[in-house]
Amino acid sequence: MVSSNFPSGWAQVYLENVVEILDSMRVPVNSDDRSSRVKNKSQSQLYPYYGATGEVGKIDGYIFDEELVALGEDGVPFFDARKAKAYLLQGKTWVNNHAHVLKAKEQVAINKYILHYLNQFDYQGYVNGGTRLKLTQANMRKIPIVLAPLSEQKIIVIKLDDMLAKVERIKARLERIPQILKKLRQSVLADAVSGKLTEDWRLAEKPNYEVSELGRVARFIDYRGKTPKKTSYGFPLITAKNIRQGFLSLEPREFISEKDYESWMTRGIPKYGDVLITTEAPMGFVANVNITEKFALAQRAICLQFQETVNPYYASIFMQTSEFQMALNSYATGTTVKGIKASLLKKIKIRHPSLREQNEIVRRVNEIFEKTSQTESRAKLALDKASRLPQSILAKAFSGDLTKSWRESNMDLISGDNSAQALLMRIKDEKTKSDNSKKAMKMSINLPLPPLDIRMRAIVSINKILKVKDAFNVDSSDEDHILSGQELLLAAGYPNDADAETLEKFYLDLRDSLDAGEIIKLNRGDEGQDWFALAKYLEK
Repeated sequence: MVSSNFPSGWAQVYLENVVEILDSMRVPVNSDDRSSRVKNKSQSQLYPYYGATGEVGKIDGYIFDEELVALGEDGVPFFDARKAKAYLLQGKTWVNNHAHVLKAKEQVAINKYILHYLNQFDYQGYVNGGTRLKLTQANMRKIPIVLAPLSEQKIIVIKLDDMLAKVERIKARLERIPQILKKLRQSVLADAVSGKLTEDWRLAEKPNYEVSELGRVARFIDYRGKTPKKTSYGFPLITAKNIRQGFLSLEPREFISEKDYESWMTRGIPKYGDVLITTEAPMGFVANVNITEKFALAQRAICLQFQETVNPYYASIFMQTSEFQMALNSYATGTTVKGIKASLLKKIKIRHPSLREQNEIVRRVNEIFEKTSQTESRAKLALDKASRLPQSILAKAFSGDLTKSWRESNMDLISGDNSAQALLMRIKDEKTKSDNSKKAMKMSINLPLPPLDIRMRAIVSINKILKVKDAFNVDSSDEDHILSGQELLLAAGYPNDADAETLEKFYLDLRDSLDAGEIIKLNRGDEGQDWFALAKYLEK
């Protein structure tokens, strides 16, 4: 069980004691079947289809039509505190067999309280499996839950909904920052090469630009067309995978042997500050060399060594602008994977002011980009903290800290008969009475399973099974036709080993009969099955 460190009036109990488990009503549908079912259907006829981690698509039917809690059964990040394991179902929904379906017992709990608790619970010891963890129903039933009095649960849910919504809004704003900064950088690059960024430096004079083809102002070092032999150590091997937009990364790490280096690097040696550009997959990533030691250059990238009239860092700035990237795309060839030939890359023009102004542009751009990088780093740290904040909030909620002041002012709502312990005792008493009543009902009915010839006959509708007097070859009245779900399945002509598609037909028939009010589901028995009877019988 859980720790006893919780307020007076609260209780500790297993999950199975405070929820109905509706797993038997789930129906799996594979992706191909779902696609065919929704084809040519209008949007008004489609309903959300849920799996282990939430909605996975739409389907032309529904199993449930109420507020419920779904808890992932497998394929769920159970040990990632930042990820939800449970989610809320509302309205008409279909759930497959990868999520448990729970409904809080109204007398002791509310759905959202269960939802929030399951999203902060530590599942260590309750899930098993290797690469794909699984929470079995048996283990789920024994999840210990801290239960507050019903009135306090409602306050906890209100507070949690408000606080968690605020956290989500903060996270959403933080998540937008990288995209905002990306647009800012593009704007800075455009201003840099248009002269706007250094307008005050020139005292508002127009910049004096020269326009040159890349092939005329830069030497091309091109090692494409052959692949070096890679080793586990030696000199670093820089490929297109290492060239990111605006910077050079050493990941992934690949090497060429020191013995092969001299024979490989015969077309030229890149040096610190040179410009590298990827020519395909992806095309157009630009970065300056920031490696001081020897390295080898491999395929899908070209090194540009610029003449003294062009600052290579300014060239890198210009080549990252949308102006240059659009020109690059216009010269590219290929359909599936676009690429640029060296001969065509040499024809693309670069616009550059005086070397002195280029140097000032590089200084200002670096200064701005340093600040944006710092902002991005701080935003990333803040987002990480915000992502972990819900667990802290939930922990306070289920230790009683979140509602401490409310509890002090409302003791009459959470003590005595209103305490969680008192509610659980009443439920226990009612369950005992219900179980005894169910056992007596089952003993009085004592219906045999349908004979083999009945089970093998054509499938008939559920409401007919409950109406036909001789369904079991016995002389009985309507009052006797109270069947469990399994007995109803067999009596309707479905085989014991029915596949998912066949079972789906049965559940749809059952749901339609319930929706139409022709049959009624009775209280669950201690064996975990549902029982069904004609509605008109219960009206007598």
